[in-house]
Amino acid sequence: MKKYFKHKLENLLVIDKIVTIHYFEFDKNFKSKVEAHDFWELVYADKEDILCTADGETLVLKQGELLFHKPDEVHSLAANGKNAPNVFIVSFECKSEAVQFFGHKKIRLEKAYVKFIYSIIQEAKRTFDIPYSDPELKKLKLLSRPTLGGQQLIKNYLEILLINVMRSLTETESGNPIFLQKDELETKLVKDVLKLLTANLCGVLTIDEICETVGYSRAYVFREFKGATGKSIMEYFTSLKIEKAKQLLRENELSVKEIADALAFDTPNYFSKTFKQLTGQTPSSYKKHSFFP
Repeated sequence: MKKYFKHKLENLLVIDKIVTIHYFEFDKNFKSKVEAHDFWELVYADKEDILCTADGETLVLKQGELLFHKPDEVHSLAANGKNAPNVFIVSFECKSEAVQFFGHKKIRLEKAYVKFIYSIIQEAKRTFDIPYSDPELKKLKLLSRPTLGGQQLIKNYLEILLINVMRSLTETESGNPIFLQKDELETKLVKDVLKLLTANLCGVLTIDEICETVGYSRAYVFREFKGATGKSIMEYFTSLKIEKAKQLLRENELSVKEIADALAFDTPNYFSKTFKQLTGQTPSSYKKHSFFP
């Protein structure tokens, strides 16, 4: 009888516990309390820059950058007074020796790895009852009917993210494969459409104008864009406008009417109705519940 040998798999880095998961939409004047705790914290600037203080030193965490706080490190967060930032934070316990690699590190996150951040956020929403932008959250509470395997996927996505970041900073050999699927949004057509939408948030675009600019037929553009994003072009355009509106509301410089005009909505009422459809809140309610010092 043939003898088989079972290979014991080595774990480079194991997340033992998740403490908190946050996705914050701060106002431009937000300032957190100073804190320290006996577990790791990962901070990712998703939109706009944010000021981070660690052990008395303040640095600017630019959009797209990660920062790690070691256990017992005294730290705090603050907006820069000009822009309203979106920030992802996950805190966790990890006893693996390899995690020490991340101590005091500020890292530009490669585009290919950002999807793991968003996967953690989506799994967290389907697994835990997380209050909207609550900086005082101290304990994760499971939903009454959490999604199957959600906790394990959060752990796995975080481990995969951290290992890939370590690889990107330590391995230099060409041809060293990273086990990531190609992001469908990186197709040239979809990138061109997204670039056009983003550049025209304060204006009006028609489907014909978009198709003429990118040089493809309506049917082809529709099919490729929806296949990559899950939304029609106009649905996506509207969602981008609402995200911009949320930022402008938190920056507290313009009224609801002025924001509606700035983003080329037909009327303030239509803007408010669309905002509520996509966020579950009116613009005024959203502004009221943003974080002001």
